Amino acid sequence: MSNKPALDELWSSVSPSQRTFERSQLSGLPEAARRYLTHAIAPGTPLASAVRLRMHGEIKLGRWLPFTAEQVIHWGRGMIWRATVRMYGMPITGFDRLLDGAGAMRWKLLGIIPIMTASGPEITRSAAGRVTAESVWLPSVLCRDEVAWTVLGALHPQARLTVAGETGEVALTVATDGRLQNLNMQRWGNPGGGQFRYEAFGGVAEQEASFGGYTIPTRLRIGWYFGTNLFETDGEFFRVTIDHAAYK
Repeated sequence: MSNKPALDELWSSVSPSQRTFERSQLSGLPEAARRYLTHAIAPGTPLASAVRLRMHGEIKLGRWLPFTAEQVIHWGRGMIWRATVRMYGMPITGFDRLLDGAGAMRWKLLGIIPIMTASGPEITRSAAGRVTAESVWLPSVLCRDEVAWTVLGALHPQARLTVAGETGEVALTVATDGRLQNLNMQRWGNPGGGQFRYEAFGGVAEQEASFGGYTIPTRLRIGWYFGTNLFETDGEFFRVTIDHAAYK
């Protein structure tokens, strides 16, 4: 069964925003955070609580494989990432999701043969970390009162936020014009197998574009062990290009 109905339902459950973004709303934030957010959101843009993304790229499952995907992030409810990965010409279809406090993964070869099924507290915690990192695709949520900003350096604002009970801190590196250059955080997971643990996770933003008043990174390289030599050799597993973003 396709997961598209669930993705459509999550998107249709979003109530359109009644508030718009003004720079004066950031007056209490550190200068580095203000620079990033004023670059990411144009004045007068509705402060969205959800984004719907279309994307393509490569994912590393032993070897690099092409994928196409659609994703909805609905802040407060979670996200669904629905994708088709091609392996030797055969489709692997399924989803990763964090929905109403529960994480799950379901993937099938040819839409029939289960090849990965996972759920439970560890998957939920890891998925919550993913949503925290992906807040850069929905920067309006980083303007919320419950998000705490600190500064690690003049070009390094850090946001502390809670997703599905998991509190995380995502550190950004921004250019002098506010453009996002990379992000990193400690995310719960088990890269390489073994016990779940907090591990360095992040990505490099190589390109950006604007959609509906939001300027977001549209080409990224993402993976574990970010900030170490292992990122390039063992950690990087996701190369993505955002083709379209819609906000609500």
